[in-house]
Amino acid sequence: MKLTALLERLQYEVVQGTKEIEITELTNDSRKVTEGSVFVCISGAVSDGHQYIEEVGKKGAAAVIVEKDVEAPKHMTVIRVEDTRYALALASAAYFGYPAEQLKVIGITGTKGKTTTTYMVKSILEEVGHKVGLIGTIEAIIGDKVIPAVNTTPESFTIHQYFRKMVDAGCDAVVMEVSSQGLMLHRTAGIPFEIGIFTNLGEDHIGPNEHKDFEDYKRCKGLLFRQCKIGIANVDDPYFKDVFREATCEIETFGFSEKADLRAEHAELVTRPGYLGVAYHVAGLMDFDVEIDIPGTFSVYNSLTAIAVCRHFNVPSEKIQKALKVAKVKGRIEMVKVSDEFTLMIDYAHNAMSLESLLTTLKEYHPKRLVCLFGCGGNRSKTRRYEMGEVSGRLADLTIITSDNPRFEEPQEIIDDIKIGMKKTDGAYVEICDRKEAIRYAIVNGQPGDVIVLAGKGHEDYQEIKGVKYAMDERDLIADILAEEREREQ
Repeated sequence: MKLTALLERLQYEVVQGTKEIEITELTNDSRKVTEGSVFVCISGAVSDGHQYIEEVGKKGAAAVIVEKDVEAPKHMTVIRVEDTRYALALASAAYFGYPAEQLKVIGITGTKGKTTTTYMVKSILEEVGHKVGLIGTIEAIIGDKVIPAVNTTPESFTIHQYFRKMVDAGCDAVVMEVSSQGLMLHRTAGIPFEIGIFTNLGEDHIGPNEHKDFEDYKRCKGLLFRQCKIGIANVDDPYFKDVFREATCEIETFGFSEKADLRAEHAELVTRPGYLGVAYHVAGLMDFDVEIDIPGTFSVYNSLTAIAVCRHFNVPSEKIQKALKVAKVKGRIEMVKVSDEFTLMIDYAHNAMSLESLLTTLKEYHPKRLVCLFGCGGNRSKTRRYEMGEVSGRLADLTIITSDNPRFEEPQEIIDDIKIGMKKTDGAYVEICDRKEAIRYAIVNGQPGDVIVLAGKGHEDYQEIKGVKYAMDERDLIADILAEEREREQ
């Protein structure tokens, strides 16, 4: 394609050479540059793409897109823009033929609830015949293909590459998690979102290489609502008005509040042996009853969000009810059937805030005992270990401290740190370093009415030890344990 076609939606200056050239590839990775490529120089937290201009020139790059003054080999075209991240986003859309314009793009932003809500929306829309792509924290789903995720919101080039593959696979819609980082770094710039969703806001992602303060975090979340047609917001969240202050879209609301356009009424917890859920009535813009197999008030919010989205696709209420019943997210309060007498689940809660939220939710079901199994990752903040130990000690009836991803640390040293937090409480605990044996202990010692949560790994299917990722999926461990215990009994 012509370089001019790549730049057609950008404001730019030709500093050197000519824009009337044929180009072969677009990339912001100097290792991927080939003859005829356009290389976009990104000023990143770790390295600066502008430093690689001479190197990519030797590899045959035809042009570079820069945001700084540079010296480039004479054969290269140099295009100057104000922001190369923004340029990469718009150039990527052009490079792949603007696939987003052939999809109904649904973007979900918020501190919590993004992942579960994306799967719920996908499940409901597919119930009525839409083919839906997904981009999120766990994976990207394109037709039958599943690609593990690196970032919640991938780099803009990857997003448009996925969109292209989705269109080619026959998708007519895509639901994606949109992180504040993704918005701040222009990864989603230029995407014509049909619907943008705001779930909630908590004080997270503030610090070096993330957001300088909470005001910046709020501002970045709000960027989504300046590039979508319809904004759907949680009216119960105290920061709703702040996030939507500069919104340019139509606004609808959901929540428990009487002010909400779509409301949850008469919510009640549902508990049966081996099962926890929640039921409520949808009022306002729609009118029907819902029961979902995921416990807690936040599940009401997540499902209500999904319902608000699917209303715009004219999905009948009976189809919504059916789809919500089967919508599951790997590693997010994922119940695994091991007994008719107690409930066991896997969840990704891997910091104090998410663990406290999870355990508080589960206590509302008044289990005979709440048992929490978890570990903490190595080469990460020790504070997280103390805090998680204290949270579990305070809220769980029994804590089973074990190993997570020890990385380059000794597992026992991590466990000892967790115990420092535990000892601030009077919570009972055992320590079993081997995670499989810890899970075995939880299952073998499960009592009628218990709720047992395996926290921290969630969707992960590996354990990282000294730089090597070993295959380890808790679902497989549970299956192995049950088979071994049956064999032992015979």
